[in-house]
Amino acid sequence: TLARGEQAILFLNRRGTATYVFCRDCGHTLKCPRCETPLTLHVTGRNELRCHRCNYTRQMPKNCPECKSTKIRAYGLGSERVEDEVNALFPDARVLRWDSDTTRSKDAHELILSHFTAHRADILVGTQMLAKGLDLPLVTLVGVVLADVGLNLPDPFAAERVFQTLTQVAGRAGRSARGGRVLLQTFDPSHYVVQHASKHDYANFYTHELEYRRRLGYPPFANLVRLEYRHRDPITAEEKTREMAVQIEEWIGEEKRKNTSIIGPVPCFFSKIDGIYRWQIILRGPEPETLLRGKELRGWRVEVGPISLL
Repeated sequence: TLARGEQAILFLNRRGTATYVFCRDCGHTLKCPRCETPLTLHVTGRNELRCHRCNYTRQMPKNCPECKSTKIRAYGLGSERVEDEVNALFPDARVLRWDSDTTRSKDAHELILSHFTAHRADILVGTQMLAKGLDLPLVTLVGVVLADVGLNLPDPFAAERVFQTLTQVAGRAGRSARGGRVLLQTFDPSHYVVQHASKHDYANFYTHELEYRRRLGYPPFANLVRLEYRHRDPITAEEKTREMAVQIEEWIGEEKRKNTSIIGPVPCFFSKIDGIYRWQIILRGPEPETLLRGKELRGWRVEVGPISLL
């Protein structure tokens, strides 16, 4: 692609250089104290660890906080690391990175895009923000690094989101008479999402996904309501959610709603964000929102027809 004087896009839906840091002696993983999610290493600038949920930062330690070992290692892959690898492999190529870390300043989005559109760069490395709406005639190659990212999240809508992202980013290549190619790097090439996305096959993805939704009783075959309770005390968060689940079961029984069911109560996938603990209940049925009308729900976040259960 570079030899023909054309451009390439490399897409990875993860920021940073490494996605988690842990000790090889004791296995301790460095996590955000406010969110309990693994910290991401960012080497550009201050060589720091950052939480992508609440933006907590700290320096990369020289010793393990648990066992004091020096065998602290960074693993995983992010857009910073891809940019470094590309620069090492193609030292003569002009490389730009487009993610939320490089676009914090005013007009940064327009500046990066104008540079790439004017062919003042050969390769654009980026995250989800480069997937949509770009018309770049010189781009004849799109490479998706780790196409599996997000595919196995515990959410009934995960497959749909990944399919959307893959087909959108693939659409950045071949938008002129030059044609184009899209390469998907994946550990699970037989997965139906990867297979259908690689062929731009909306119809068969729709058929495949619809059958899964039908078997599991998720939209469009049922409607969902998500109730979330947040509290700084984990015990209070759990107790309040369990109390509400018992109350909802009573309401279902009183109204004889045999087709309405509860999923949970359970901690949310991101169970702690910025020091606040999160628990949730999912209502599933023909019209689950009508069960809650006129009920006392103070302190609860209620989402009718949620697009994510994370």
